[in-house]
Amino acid sequence: MKSKLNIGLVGAGRMGIAYARYLANRVPGATLYAVSDVRLEAAKAAASECGTGKAYEDFHDLLADQTVDAVVVMTPTKLHKDVVVAAARAGKPIFCEKPLALTVEDANAIKDAVAVTGVFFQLGFMRRFDAGYAAAKSKINAGAIGKPCVFKSTSKDKERPSVDYLRPENSGGLFIDMGIHDFDLARWFMGDVASVYSTGGVLAYPEMKGIGDWDNALTNLRFTNGCIGMVSLSRNGVYGYGIYTEIVGTEGTIQIGYDRETPVLVMKKDSIAHDTVPGFYERFENAYIAQLQNFVQNLLHDRPAPITVDDGIAAQKIALAATKSAQEDGVVKLDSPGH
Repeated sequence: MKSKLNIGLVGAGRMGIAYARYLANRVPGATLYAVSDVRLEAAKAAASECGTGKAYEDFHDLLADQTVDAVVVMTPTKLHKDVVVAAARAGKPIFCEKPLALTVEDANAIKDAVAVTGVFFQLGFMRRFDAGYAAAKSKINAGAIGKPCVFKSTSKDKERPSVDYLRPENSGGLFIDMGIHDFDLARWFMGDVASVYSTGGVLAYPEMKGIGDWDNALTNLRFTNGCIGMVSLSRNGVYGYGIYTEIVGTEGTIQIGYDRETPVLVMKKDSIAHDTVPGFYERFENAYIAQLQNFVQNLLHDRPAPITVDDGIAAQKIALAATKSAQEDGVVKLDSPGH
């Protein structure tokens, strides 16, 4: 059994660079061995910073490198299918950032490639590895709040990304790009979703009108077990990055999340103030690292992936149903699991 894995990173964008640093410095059992990006200079810069000389412009060249033991896919979502399918065919174990794909067709192509080749595949829903969410899951499993009845989750960006990024053909849209985390948590905590009803609007950023997406949206959920839920998404949190979840049970409630980044209060006449969470790097850095550590240890110790292709497809179907619901202003029912 190997004691250390040579990791090939595909995609050196804003998150890819962060993952390169984590793999190089903060993931025991892993060595960042090679980086690939369509912008060769970006791949070279990331490789150089992280202490490896291996940089490729074409990810196929990285996959052909026999010294690469496993692949971490950090490309834009619309490219996930091509990279993951090629990696599977090359026999490389795969970690893929969320969301799985922009379309169900691409997601199914990934599922087929993983099934046919039998390669290890793990999807990156990092909130499951956050200390607060992990602790909440353990407490709920132990019966701390009785039977979960109501799920409520909120995700707020401090400000919008670029309008070009927000176009659904690039990001998948608000429900896929942003809400996918909340929909995965909904399944994780409550079980499969039976139907959704969404409403959305371009309320804060008029420049988004005409691109086919929303800057704020609400989704009501009905689970197959009869429980209910709600997901609130916003691109204009303004004060900071706000991520919260509440699970109401028959014997109590669990709340996850916080607004204050550092444990400091400034108390003056007529006011008490504190800082806020700047963004997702700060809020979830430890979770990003923990999920990469989990991926590597799963490979080293022959453990199954905790988050699978099927989890990605299920969350994606909820997000697509939520999008359709907002477009059509009506309830959308989901296929029963396995269909």
